[in-house]
Amino acid sequence: MNMNLSEHLCFKTYAVSRYITGLYKPYLDNISLTYPQYLVMLVLWEKGSMNISKIGDDLHLDNGTLTPLLKRMETNGLVTRTRSSEDERIVMIDLTDHGLALKDKAGDIPEAVQQCISLEDTTKDVLMKTFDEILRTQTNKHI
Repeated sequence: MNMNLSEHLCFKTYAVSRYITGLYKPYLDNISLTYPQYLVMLVLWEKGSMNISKIGDDLHLDNGTLTPLLKRMETNGLVTRTRSSEDERIVMIDLTDHGLALKDKAGDIPEAVQQCISLEDTTKDVLMKTFDEILRTQTNKHI
C-alpha cells in the first residue's frame, strides 16, 4: 500500500476542491452568500421550488446538513420554507424575490472562476465526466 500523501486521490481531490471553493469566495462575498448557500441557490435557480430531500439529492447532502443552512437562508430573506399541505413531513423550499434577484448578480461568477483555473475545455470535460462517474457509482452503492 502506498502511503505517500501525493499519491492519494482523496488528498488531491480535497486540495483542489478547497482551492476552487476559495476562488469563489470574493465573488460570493459581494452578494453575501457562502459557498454552500450558492450551491443551494444554483439548484433553485435551475429547477425552482423543491423539497429539502430533492435538494439534498442534487447536492449530495443530508437533511441534517441542509436544514440549518436553509434556516439561515430563510433568515437572510433568500428562501421560504413551507410545509406541504398533503404531507407536513415534507418541507418545500422556494426562492424569495430577493433570492431570485441574486441570480443576475451571480451570473458572471462561473466564468470568472473558470478563467482563474485556466483549464482547456477538453480537460474540463474529462474531469466533469470522471467526477460524474464517481458520483454515479457512489450514489448507486448507497441505494
